[in-house]
Amino acid sequence: EMDAKYNRKMQALREEMDLRRKTEIHELEERKNNQISELMGKHEGAFGDIKNYYNDITAKNMSLISLLKEQVEEMKKKEILLEKEKADVLLQNKELTEPLQQAQEQVAELQKKLARYDKDKEILMNSKARLKVTQKELKDLQWEHEVLEQRFSKVQAERDELYQKFTKAINEVQQKTGFKNLLLERKLQGLLSLLEQKEVELGEVVAVSNLDPSALSLVSHKLKDVLHSKNDTIQDLQLQLARVCKAHNDMLQTFEAKLTAFGIPLDNLGFQPLAFPLPGQ
Repeated sequence: EMDAKYNRKMQALREEMDLRRKTEIHELEERKNNQISELMGKHEGAFGDIKNYYNDITAKNMSLISLLKEQVEEMKKKEILLEKEKADVLLQNKELTEPLQQAQEQVAELQKKLARYDKDKEILMNSKARLKVTQKELKDLQWEHEVLEQRFSKVQAERDELYQKFTKAINEVQQKTGFKNLLLERKLQGLLSLLEQKEVELGEVVAVSNLDPSALSLVSHKLKDVLHSKNDTIQDLQLQLARVCKAHNDMLQTFEAKLTAFGIPLDNLGFQPLAFPLPGQ
């Protein structure tokens, strides 16, 4: 009985435990199903979001790919065009190489000219500075020139006055010198004629008188003394004539030098000065 009782209790407890277990299992299954459903909903939402995200990315990538393809095609077209332009530019470069070289040479030449221009500009500035100084000096010189012209006019007037006085003095001296020379020459000619006459008379006296040799020697001695005295007189007269002629010629040379110093041509005298030759010339 106790065994049957405990078996019944055991059976009842087992049934109760089975029922509780089934209930708990059912609840667990329901919670599991709910969690699964919730997780599936969340996963489906997340998957939808992810799908939408990647769909957007894929769409953007596709549009970007399309755009890049178009850009690539355009770039290829541009590349082809640039290749053509490059070929044209290379051809133009080949054609422009010689003009470029010429242009470079011209640039070098222009740079040299520019350097010379800078140098010339500096020289010009220095020249302008010197020109200012020169202009000032020119003004000073013009003022001095005016002063010198006034002095020259005054000196010219004095020169003309001196020229008139000098010409008058020359004429007077020339007249006096010519007259004195003429007198000296005539006096010299008279003495020579007298000497010749005396010599003739002496010869005649000696021939007529038939003097003895001692008297003839005495007379000859006296005659030699007289002749010597006369020769001394002639020499003195010749020396005086030479001094007068030299003084006259020196005066003419001084006169010509003064005329040259004052800038007066010798042809303006109006007469030809007479230069006396020295005795014996």
